[in-house]
Amino acid sequence: MNITTAIDGTSARISPSGEIDFDTLPPLRASVDALPPQVTDLQWDLAGTAFMDVTGLNFLFAPAPHDSAPGRRTTVTGLNRQPLWLLLLAAEVRPVAFDLSRLIPDIPPADFRPAAP
Repeated sequence: MNITTAIDGTSARISPSGEIDFDTLPPLRASVDALPPQVTDLQWDLAGTAFMDVTGLNFLFAPAPHDSAPGRRTTVTGLNRQPLWLLLLAAEVRPVAFDLSRLIPDIPPADFRPAAP
């Protein structure tokens, strides 16, 4: 797995290239751990990720126990077919635990109700 990290002020973009699974979790965690504490926005660019298993799903939703920036906003972009399918399936099965509005800002929260006309 190749991982590229770009930092611009308080924003960081991490772009892994390869599959996200149990074996590739340590370098992904190391990338997050290496971010300076002033990074408050983290974007995962998954354009180079064709496959992600449940390990990756949990990694994206669970904050690191030793995260140096609690409250850091995490978003995802560049979702390929299989990782997107996994996220949508998880959100359908457990909408509260896997609230996609946290990762994909253009998706309304699961409890969102449009205003009555």
